[in-house]
Amino acid sequence: MPAKSVQFTVAAHIMALLGRFRDKEISSAALAASVNADPTFVRKSLSKLSNAGLITTTRGKNGASTLTRSPEAITLLDIYRASAAPPTFAIHNYPVEKRCPVSRNIKGSMSSVLKKAQKSFEDSLDRITLADVVEEIRQASQ
Repeated sequence: MPAKSVQFTVAAHIMALLGRFRDKEISSAALAASVNADPTFVRKSLSKLSNAGLITTTRGKNGASTLTRSPEAITLLDIYRASAAPPTFAIHNYPVEKRCPVSRNIKGSMSSVLKKAQKSFEDSLDRITLADVVEEIRQASQ
């Protein structure tokens, strides 16, 4: 079974924690503990989010991260793009069997379908804000 990318969901987890505790600076160690992931992986995610302008980070012993704008102004599409996660779907790279009409044409046919599916996925993410996610977490925590 192919490996699945968790880059987007880890980035969303980080952003949700920062959004949930908007008035606090949160250390990368605390973020890594919440994600329950390797701190190096979390720091890489923080770097991507920072490079995208979604968070600010300070380094050092007292280093911490905060959102650069309100959770209402950040969409899941912003986070998805910042995470640099691979596309949701991909076309296989097996060689074409020239004697088979399906094999000769499937990649071109599926390319169009997968582009539409990716666009639909991204359009959905663009309609959901970080504030929506934080509110859902808040309600589930009660």
